[in-house]
Amino acid sequence: MISKSLVMMCLLSLSAGAWAQRDAELADWKEEAVAPPPAFDTGKLLTFDVSQASSLTYGVDPATLRISKDGVLSYVMVATSASGARNILYEGLRCVTGEVKTYARYSPSGAWTLAAQPEWRSLFGNMPSKHALAFARAGACDGAAQASSVNEITRQLKLNRFSRFSW
Repeated sequence: MISKSLVMMCLLSLSAGAWAQRDAELADWKEEAVAPPPAFDTGKLLTFDVSQASSLTYGVDPATLRISKDGVLSYVMVATSASGARNILYEGLRCVTGEVKTYARYSPSGAWTLAAQPEWRSLFGNMPSKHALAFARAGACDGAAQASSVNEITRQLKLNRFSRFSW
């Protein structure tokens, strides 16, 4: 009985040490300079479902997917209404922390407007749209880890595994 307790205590301390190391790594993290919004093609969007209640179709152009050295996945997200109106965002996603940041918005005049002071927001917070969470679950993230490559994200989006779920 004592040996089982001792083993459990050792395992718990190892686990606590691993979490402490992870927390230290997260605290030391610094975001790299963000690249300008890339060109995109709405004809090449890989779409995914965000909610059964949403009348919008969401998609990303795979040519805009970039994983930077700091672990941020940047992309152009396009939300299209039934009437064809579009809301286009240039965003960053941090899978390890479950956060999203909007860097810029595309205007109907064809120009990007940079966000004045973009901030990281929780994917699980009270946001009007859960598109970034749905994108993460559709293949951008592998749990709390970044997907292994842009090709893997593209492959997962093409599989459309999560189209039957509502987030």
